[in-house]
Amino acid sequence: MAKGIEMREAHFPGRAPVDAYGNGGFRFADLSHRGSVLMLPSGIYAWDVAEGDVLAVAKFQRIFDEARDVEVLLVGTGREIRPLPGDLKEALRAANISSDPMSTGAAVRTYNVMLAESRAVAAALIAV
Repeated sequence: MAKGIEMREAHFPGRAPVDAYGNGGFRFADLSHRGSVLMLPSGIYAWDVAEGDVLAVAKFQRIFDEARDVEVLLVGTGREIRPLPGDLKEALRAANISSDPMSTGAAVRTYNVMLAESRAVAAALIAV
């Protein structure tokens, strides 16, 4: 019997710089993705966060799962910079992750530079 359509979580299994962003998504590794993304050492994942959403600790769980491989987390907060909530900053600090919120454009540019330098960087990028 046919199973029907199987939906899988969007995931690119590798590290790649961001080639472009805007129009609600990102381009990387000759692919395009609509929506927000997490750029982690284990790969690039779809991230269910939109501009203006509360940046709850639970939304960052995948980053905590890879904390041993991440020293710096760049958080692209959308078109405008937004401070990270105190509980999120404290949870990241407890996991030995330095966090830096900035506009998504600035986060993309900084991520690409740090990735090229082989730094232990991750990015949580909200689509604009």
